[in-house]
Amino acid sequence: MFDCRAWCAAAQVWDAQLSGRAVLDGEGVWAGVLSSGRCALDGPDGPVSADAGSLLIGTSPLELVPEGACHLLAVRITGRVAQDFAAQLEAPFWAGGASAPMAAQLLARLREQPEAAAESSLAYRLLCELAGADPAAPALPPLVSRAMAAMQQNYAGLYGVEELSAQLGVSKSHLIRVFRAAMGMPPGQYLAAVRIEAAKQLLTHREYPLEVVASLCGFSGANYLCRVFRKATGMTPAAWRAVAAAPDAPEGPLPLEKELYV
Repeated sequence: MFDCRAWCAAAQVWDAQLSGRAVLDGEGVWAGVLSSGRCALDGPDGPVSADAGSLLIGTSPLELVPEGACHLLAVRITGRVAQDFAAQLEAPFWAGGASAPMAAQLLARLREQPEAAAESSLAYRLLCELAGADPAAPALPPLVSRAMAAMQQNYAGLYGVEELSAQLGVSKSHLIRVFRAAMGMPPGQYLAAVRIEAAKQLLTHREYPLEVVASLCGFSGANYLCRVFRKATGMTPAAWRAVAAAPDAPEGPLPLEKELYV
């Protein structure tokens, strides 16, 4: 039988809030998105810094030096397609998020670890998207970087995109247009994904009742949390907690979402 993973597969998902030097290692191509903060990548000519929204592309070892608190989601892609991709890389680099606008969304979807065929398809699509990534491309628009940072820092307190746009001093329609153009998704989807990720962490590591989890993550109540959570993951929060607590459950953070809108 044809093994799609031999051609392209997401071998490892690495998701961390960085506060100190870290190294990404292993065979294949690393692709990531810096979703908040600022981070430097050690290279042959010295460290190169990047802001939130930048894409990380390269082969191991990748030495990361955060400049303050920052968050990075990265996937290690293996297989023959990844080998061909790696052969074209001269050195690891940061790329402007606008040069590969769908990359962040594909990375988020890969965190869900779907069945092998779908995972391989997403990994291949990500490499195709990154083939056009430009290290010389301009960084994300300041408005988008500010919006991402605001959502990461205050996802529990934001009522939605309208309040966010008011805080940023722009119209809601303008924020949606600029954010979608830069990131390939509307800000509401990004905010919902951040909230669900926070809920997963609480469900995995705390015994809080669902009402408390909902409140801490910015949802209006337990019923709404359950509805959105199930739409995103195919599981109820209770089922997710049970799986996460199983002895053979994978370590570390669990995935971001598919396509959520608030």
